[in-house]
Amino acid sequence: MIPTTMRSVLFAPGNQPDLLSKLPRSKPDSVVLDLEDAVPQTEKSAARSHTERIGAELAALEEGPLVFVRVNAVPSSYFLDDFAGVPAACSGVAVPKLESPEQVRQVIEQLDRHGFGQHLIIAGLETAAGVYRAAEILDSPRICAGYFGAEDFIADMGGVRTASNDEVSFARSAVALAARVAGVSAIDQIVSDFGDSTRFNAEAAQAKAMGYAGKLCIHPAQVELANSAFTPTAAEIDHARRLVSAYDAALANQRASIAFEGQMIDEALVRRARSIVAAQSTEHSSDIELEH
Repeated sequence: MIPTTMRSVLFAPGNQPDLLSKLPRSKPDSVVLDLEDAVPQTEKSAARSHTERIGAELAALEEGPLVFVRVNAVPSSYFLDDFAGVPAACSGVAVPKLESPEQVRQVIEQLDRHGFGQHLIIAGLETAAGVYRAAEILDSPRICAGYFGAEDFIADMGGVRTASNDEVSFARSAVALAARVAGVSAIDQIVSDFGDSTRFNAEAAQAKAMGYAGKLCIHPAQVELANSAFTPTAAEIDHARRLVSAYDAALANQRASIAFEGQMIDEALVRRARSIVAAQSTEHSSDIELEH
């Protein structure tokens, strides 16, 4: 079962129980209780206990967000122990820095070993090898989304992170393309300056244009921005419905291209409008079944 919407994916450190408990307040689509970078080595064990307990509480909320636990990377010495912090009732795990299909298989093996046969995986694509093999990595029925991690990617490349995003444009596009081919959601990079709403909105608009379905959030204030950016406006929905109606009428008269509000429309352009209309009809569903 694949989540229908992942517009906002909100992270919080697993060793800070007060923050974990407050995650649903900003109404994100998904929350990630983090055992990786946000947690110091001395706090790993405590973080697992907090995520197991609070994650179960969050997963039990009616109309609450989907709950994931981010474990440490597969080669990490913490990886195997982290599954003790994954609640049985949560949706799955987020796994950073995945670099091969074999690592995906190792994640699935651990999930199954712990009795989590239905748990899903959010795949972190944030190294050179991960982006290079993104299509192979995402080609698994257990993966529901892939996220691009710009900060780690540039660090791995030995490059320099800039506000322009020019240095990650190729990798960012590659992840969106791989996710589309795999039939899973692509989640865009973080904006580390959580007070810069202008930059967040600009990046979200760019990501939406590239085919991303949502954005990673590191602060509750970013959630509303992400939800708004990746939700069609009333005007977009109305335009899509009218376009689809006009095009279907044309098809009934054996015409496959039409002039609509000053623009020539064919099936390629109608496809986007159909997806907007379809999304509105399922916006209250929690999940749908997709085939890889």
